[in-house]
Amino acid sequence: MTESEGSGQPLANTREYSVSELSRALKRTVEDAFPFVRVRGELGPVKRHTSGHIYLDLKDEGAVIAGVIWKGTAARLAVAPEQGLEVIATGRITTFPGQSKYQLVIERLELAGLGALMKLLDERKRKLAAEGLFDAARKKSLPFLPEVIGVITSPTGAVIRDILHRLADRFPRRVLLWPVAVQGERAAGEVAAAIRGFNALREGGAVPRPDLIIVARGGGSFEDLMAFNEEGVVRAAAASAIPLIAAVGHETDTTLIDFAADMRAPTPTAAAELAVPVRAELKAQTLGLEQRLLRGMHRALDQRRTRLQDLTRALPRREDLMASQAQRLDLASTRLAAGLFRLVQRQQTRLAETGAKMTPRLISEAMRRGADRLTDLSRRQVLATRRRLENAERALTAAARLAETLSYRATLTRGFAVVRGADGQLRRLAAQIHAGEPLRITFADGDAPATAASEGEAMPQPQRRPKTAPPRKGGQGTLF
Repeated sequence: MTESEGSGQPLANTREYSVSELSRALKRTVEDAFPFVRVRGELGPVKRHTSGHIYLDLKDEGAVIAGVIWKGTAARLAVAPEQGLEVIATGRITTFPGQSKYQLVIERLELAGLGALMKLLDERKRKLAAEGLFDAARKKSLPFLPEVIGVITSPTGAVIRDILHRLADRFPRRVLLWPVAVQGERAAGEVAAAIRGFNALREGGAVPRPDLIIVARGGGSFEDLMAFNEEGVVRAAAASAIPLIAAVGHETDTTLIDFAADMRAPTPTAAAELAVPVRAELKAQTLGLEQRLLRGMHRALDQRRTRLQDLTRALPRREDLMASQAQRLDLASTRLAAGLFRLVQRQQTRLAETGAKMTPRLISEAMRRGADRLTDLSRRQVLATRRRLENAERALTAAARLAETLSYRATLTRGFAVVRGADGQLRRLAAQIHAGEPLRITFADGDAPATAASEGEAMPQPQRRPKTAPPRKGGQGTLF
C-alpha cells in the first residue's frame, strides 16, 4: 500500500495499462462481443482510396457508424456503394486504435427499401446480360435515311409532338404512331406488343413496315419508368428485327430497355435527331463533295497534261525515228532482188543435175530394192505376230490352270463339301447348325439336300448297291 502525496489516503493496488495495451484489450472485447452483425442504414459519404479500400459512413436518424470495405471484398461486392442508398451491411465490429474509434468491417452489402427494388433490377440486368441480350454484336446499325419511322409512345403527351416537330425540322419522314400507355400496369404489355406488332408488318402491305422504331417516354420518377424495366419489354426490344432507338426519360434516367436497344437516346428529341440527318446539311455536304470532286478532276487532268507535254518534248521526232528504218528497208529490197535471182539459178542447176541422174535403169533398180525390203518386213511381221500369239496362249493356259487350282471346286474333287443353310449362308462351324435345320450340301458333281440330326440321334446307314460285273467286251453278257 502507498499513500498519495499530501492526502494521506492509500491508493488501490490497480494495474497500470499502457495506451496500446488498453486499446488492444478494448479491440478484443468489442470483436468478441460483435463477431457478426447486420446493420441497416443509409450510406453517407463514400470515399475510395487509391489503395483500393472503401471508407464510408452508415447512418440513421440518431447515429453514425464508420465502415470500411477492404480491397479484396470491394471487388466482390454485388452492389456498388453510393451515397444515399439504403443498405443492409453485414460484417463485424472492430476498433481502430490509431484514432480511438470503432468501425464496421463490411463483408457484404445489400440494398434495402427502394434499394431492394434496385437490387431486383440489378439481378434482372445480370440475368439478361448473361443471355447475351445486351451484347454489342447483336446491335444493328441504324438506317441512314429511313422512309418510314414507327413511334411507340403516348398519343396525347408532348413526346410525340416533340418528335414530329424535330423530324419536320431536320428531314420530314413518314411516321407511324402506335399508341400505348407509358406508365401503369398496362404499359409494359402494350409496349412489348407494339414492338412485336411493328415487326409483324409485311413488306409492301397496306400498312408500311417501319425502317426504324423509336420507343419514347418523357421524364418521370423511378416508379413511373418501371414499365421499361420489365423483362417482357426488354426481350421484345432485343428480338426486334427492325433497328430500335430507346428514348425513355431524361439524360440521367437509365432503364433496362436502353441496354437492349440498338441505340439509346438521352431524350425523345435526341432520338429524332439520331433517326434522320439534317437535309440542309446533306445538301451542303453533297455540294461540297461535288465541288471537291470537280477540283480534284481538274487537278488530275492538269497534272497529266503537263506530264504528257514533258514526255512529248523528251521523245525524238518522227522523221528521225523513221529515216534509219526506211534506209535499211531500201537496202534490203535491193539485196532481196539480187538474192532471188541467184536462188532461182541455183535451183535450176540442181534440177538439171537431178534430171540427168534419173534413168530408167536406176528407177527400176530402186523399185526392186524397195520391193525386196517390203517383202522382208512382211515376213518379219508375220513371225513376230505368231510369236506374240503363242506367248499369249501359254500365259492364258497357265492362268486358267492357276484359277482351277485356287477354285474351291477343285477342293471339292478331293472329298470336301460346302454346307449351306436354308437362307443360303455358309455354315462354317458345327455350332451354327441347329437340329432339324434343312441344309444343302454341295459336292464336286452337284448339290444334295440334307437335314441336321439332333445330338445323339443315330445316323441312318447308307444302302449299299449290289455289285454288278462290268459288261464284257463284245456285247456278250453273263448268265449270273
